[in-house]
Amino acid sequence: MGDRWYSEAVVYCLDIDTYADSDGDGVGDIRGLIGRLDYLARLGVTCLWLHPIHPSPNRDDGYDATDFYNVDPRFGTLGDFAELLHQAQNRGIRVIIDLVVNHTSDEHPWFQSARSSPDSPYRDWFVWSDTEPDDRHQGMVFPGEQNETWSYDRTAKAWYYHRFYKFQPDLNFANPAVRAEVKKIMSFWLQLGVSGFRMDAVPFIIELTEPGNPNSPKDFEFLTELRQHIQWRRGDAVLLAEANVEPDQLPTFFGDAGGSGNRIHMLFDFMLNGRLMLALARQDPESLIEALRDTPTLPVGGQWATFLRNHDEIDLSRLTTEQRNQVYAEFGPDEDMRIYDRGIRRRLAPMLGNDRRRIELAYALQFSLRGTPVLRYGEEIGMGEDLSLPGREAIRTPMQWSYQPNAGFSTADPEKLVRPVIDKGEFGYQKVNVTAQRGDSKSLLAWFERMIRTLREAPEVGSGSTSHIDVPAPAGVLAHRADGPTGTMVFLHNLGTDDVEVDLSSLEAEADLPNDVLADRGYGELGKLGAVKVSGHGYRWIRLCRGAAC
Repeated sequence: MGDRWYSEAVVYCLDIDTYADSDGDGVGDIRGLIGRLDYLARLGVTCLWLHPIHPSPNRDDGYDATDFYNVDPRFGTLGDFAELLHQAQNRGIRVIIDLVVNHTSDEHPWFQSARSSPDSPYRDWFVWSDTEPDDRHQGMVFPGEQNETWSYDRTAKAWYYHRFYKFQPDLNFANPAVRAEVKKIMSFWLQLGVSGFRMDAVPFIIELTEPGNPNSPKDFEFLTELRQHIQWRRGDAVLLAEANVEPDQLPTFFGDAGGSGNRIHMLFDFMLNGRLMLALARQDPESLIEALRDTPTLPVGGQWATFLRNHDEIDLSRLTTEQRNQVYAEFGPDEDMRIYDRGIRRRLAPMLGNDRRRIELAYALQFSLRGTPVLRYGEEIGMGEDLSLPGREAIRTPMQWSYQPNAGFSTADPEKLVRPVIDKGEFGYQKVNVTAQRGDSKSLLAWFERMIRTLREAPEVGSGSTSHIDVPAPAGVLAHRADGPTGTMVFLHNLGTDDVEVDLSSLEAEADLPNDVLADRGYGELGKLGAVKVSGHGYRWIRLCRGAAC
């Protein structure tokens, strides 16, 4: 793997509490995760992204932290976490953790001190207003569950700001002491051995909130400070950020106006994700072709992180109303499948009707697009969702390991589980689990292992350039290529249902014995590339040439 390891990584995200329980208390823990590292290594994972690990009242699934310097005791100890880092490193797996510093829990000692007295040393660590702000009912992140961003605290006798839930007061990043503390927190975890951070809600971290001003200024230089700080502490540390903003704003999160890549290393590509969902819903790649053509130019070292599903809803807010309704109609037709008037709270397998061909097509497409692929735990075996659970918890059910009670996740009584296991229907653990698929060479899990191995043999996908191949193609077919020093890969993905042929003869001069390295079926020799067949909902990854021959 190259110096910019993150550009050729395969990232796997999980919640410790729903992954593997080693002590039978019903909650997943660090020791349980350590016991599953060999599974992840076999899958081909090179980087683990852990959702919040800090002590928390868990009113927002751990995103309401009460101590940024410790591990939730339900998961284990700092010693357990250090052992996880050691064992992961032994298997060539890096670990990044969620850095949730936009806000704290209202039970955090900092906030408890801040609200207790105007003279508290932590008073200015949070954002206050003596009078009710005019923009109190603007800027909610969770519409329908949240009706204000300013709440009155009777003890403090003042209004405090919270971009998220009222029990998550925002930290005041206009205060130098807060900035210094965040750098100290990052230094602590880097010293333990993490390889970086997934930064939650980055646009809000750099927001210098002013009461009554819904368009408060943003200080992008703070991102430059953080980048410089972590790289002095650990040269290969990475910042992976969430910034769901307008496309023309994205380059400023990667670097300054001079074109330097001196801020965030990687951004989740929300725009591509929405266009990808639209393409799958329409069975037409045109929206993806537009996304590839409209991709902002990134500074050297800047990287996209691609995803189909993650721990949140599928956010369709960047689509037009008409486009969003098309995706809803196909993938979220029932009201309880939707959330926040903008998204879908489902996993991919049920969204695609548990159609194996469409599932393979979707992930083959995601993993072949420019950027670093991120995979949500359980997607590799086709897990489903539990829509009876509230909000985003529908897709945060325990990992399904085996036929054993509780899917092998825990030996606890079912009523003691952190969240119920899916045990009914076609996605119940009796039908969908790792053990069942491990013994089946044709299973979805076996396919993911092959696909990820193939990707890791083609580093130009992550670290090279990606472009649409502009040749006449049948409706439904996306043809694109990845080019880099290691060679050239060509990809064909047929989002439609009809078997087709694509004329790629214009690439023959570049080819050096081209061959399929991954395909939905055996297609035979490619010949002169004049009539390349692709089945309905089929795909072909073609090695056009290697670096030495290009």
